[in-house]
Amino acid sequence: MTNRYAVLGSPISHSKSPLLHQSAYRVLGLDCEYSAVEVPAARLRQFIETLDASWKGLSITMPLKEEVLSLDVDTDALTQRIQSGNTLVNRDGSWSLTSTDGSGLVAALAHAGLTQFESVLILGAGGTARAVTGALDSLATNLHVLGRSSVRQEALESAALHSRFEYLKWNVDVDFTSYDLVVNTTPAGAADLLANSLQPGISSTLFDVIYKPWPTELAQRWSDCGGSVINGLELLLYQGIDQLEIVLGSSVNRAGLADHIRPILRKAAG
Repeated sequence: MTNRYAVLGSPISHSKSPLLHQSAYRVLGLDCEYSAVEVPAARLRQFIETLDASWKGLSITMPLKEEVLSLDVDTDALTQRIQSGNTLVNRDGSWSLTSTDGSGLVAALAHAGLTQFESVLILGAGGTARAVTGALDSLATNLHVLGRSSVRQEALESAALHSRFEYLKWNVDVDFTSYDLVVNTTPAGAADLLANSLQPGISSTLFDVIYKPWPTELAQRWSDCGGSVINGLELLLYQGIDQLEIVLGSSVNRAGLADHIRPILRKAAG
């Protein structure tokens, strides 16, 4: 029986996760299938109840990263702390939940030579923002989150145990020069207006988790002003490799796999 996997979310047709995982399966010589399945909000439980034993793992993306915590599955401490999950694994009929968003971000930053930060600004306050907050906790002295709703503030504060945390009200006049790393976790277009506040001479790095459409207005303006930009494909790549190791239950040649898959993703993304 062929092992089956999929990425779930809505919209999902743009996802490059199937390409990533199928490319990895070919390199590793695995007989597996990986697809993209449209699952809108409030339909996750219903979908999972239809799955048979051939389904071994699921990647969870927007808008389901918080909804997935409502499932009756084993959830690890990290996922409980950040209140966001992106990886469901089925072992002998029992599902478990974890998150690779944070570890994928850290691996992508390390690939770019970035491992420690004085001040980090995270744009957005959703599930990905909490994963990023948890991942950069202790790697950054100061962690600031720019969000639209104070409802999410408490959950974000809970994800930061070591760094000095501050929640900022969303505004378009941000002083980006105060930060050595800015991570955009908002949906496509949501941060476009922030680009207007950028001035030439930016020396810090923008990690934009979006990879389509690319470049975003913020990423383009950031680059035009002299700053470094990391494409969201890097997060996709490394969180996907983390997922692969989790579902396989064994380690892979991460560097070799990343070097093989990266150009495939870039070509597909245009």
